[in-house]
Amino acid sequence: MPSFKSGMQAQGWPQDVGIIALEIYFPSQYVEQHELEEFDAVSQGKYTIGLGQTRMGFCSDREDINSLCLTVLSRLMERTGIGYENIGRLEVGTETIIDKSKSVKTVLMQLFEDSGNTDVEGIDTTNACYGGTAALINAVNWVESSSWDGLRSSHMCHAYDFYKPDLSSEYPTVDGKLSIQCYLSALDSCYATYCRKSDVTKSASASSMSLEVLDAMLFHSPYCKLVQKSLARLALNDFLRASPDSVSTKYPGLEAFREKRLEDTYFDRDVEKAFMANSMPTFEAKTKPSLLVATQVGNMYTPSLYGSLAGLISSHTVSSLAGKKIGLFSYGSGLAATMFSIKVSTDTSPGMPLAKLVTSMANLRDRLESRVKVNPQAFAQIMQLREDTHHKAPYVPVGDVSILFPGTWYLTGVDDKHRRQYERLPLLPSSNAHPGTSQILNKEAPVPSLAIGAATI
Repeated sequence: MPSFKSGMQAQGWPQDVGIIALEIYFPSQYVEQHELEEFDAVSQGKYTIGLGQTRMGFCSDREDINSLCLTVLSRLMERTGIGYENIGRLEVGTETIIDKSKSVKTVLMQLFEDSGNTDVEGIDTTNACYGGTAALINAVNWVESSSWDGLRSSHMCHAYDFYKPDLSSEYPTVDGKLSIQCYLSALDSCYATYCRKSDVTKSASASSMSLEVLDAMLFHSPYCKLVQKSLARLALNDFLRASPDSVSTKYPGLEAFREKRLEDTYFDRDVEKAFMANSMPTFEAKTKPSLLVATQVGNMYTPSLYGSLAGLISSHTVSSLAGKKIGLFSYGSGLAATMFSIKVSTDTSPGMPLAKLVTSMANLRDRLESRVKVNPQAFAQIMQLREDTHHKAPYVPVGDVSILFPGTWYLTGVDDKHRRQYERLPLLPSSNAHPGTSQILNKEAPVPSLAIGAATI
């Protein structure tokens, strides 16, 4: 299979995948445990015998999880002599969170800047002391799979566009203009790499990658207008990549923009307006049907892309969806982005996964309409209550459980040790439609994996 990092061709599947290099870092300071026993006024041997500890390393305020990982990665790369341009996946295993949104991985991407390599998959894996093992398993599985050939297109770098450094608050810190620029620049980068990889691997008779090749194009949806602008952005990319002799026929009246550079157009209203108009038929056909949920629910953050997939599926019958090629762009601030495509199964037989998937989404619009309307004053009061009680312990919630969908799990209380308890409302005897909303929109994996199969270009 091809390698987009080295340009070499490998035969067959990777074998004997494992650990080929290690680097360990520990702080430059330590404290003798027998001296600490005396200082802490505990019994002699409590630390040295009871814990079996002789010395304990520690960090000052000069080091944190980001700096520790920057140090150990730098040392590993320097010692092995591997170039940053040759890395296809980097995953951080940790239990430490200093930002509830921005990952450690994005901070490490500063080390990749000189190499120009932003197409690096992987992100943070967090669960107490197990994160490192999970990250290792994920990395091994990636190398052993078909994913290692790099057919997905990722763009990851370090930016403070939207982040959550205050762990006591539910609200982010946002640089609005930078956030838009980061989103669009990541979109440009992912699409350029995706097109390049697709064109390398396509058959001789296949068309070069463009929006024309895709039956649908879905996006991470902070707000719906940005999605429309993003589709127009891809049209601009196609325009700038098009052969000179095709511009006048495919893009009439836009020839004046031919000399534009993408990085100069993030906030160019003339370019934006022109390509939104030019791409409107494509948007109406290939993207707008996916915005059903985003239009009525708003930004769901992590699951927003897959809410768009659910919306698209709900707009199709089994036969109209079968065989479609769907492009997807995933984005997370800080930043991490990936573009990939999925090919829908062609098996339309009753009872097969595709039919079941389409059926499960058929009443999505009805489920949205079954919600309870709340006036703005009540909404503001509920949001204030959330803000006032965020991380409060002990705490007993006061929200009205009766308005929740059947089958919904809800918080019953938080004890004085911050342990959270939950209960579930009973399902309706004849339907599990409402609980399905929660299960599908809050868990990304089931949506693409049920019937669409592996992501392919």
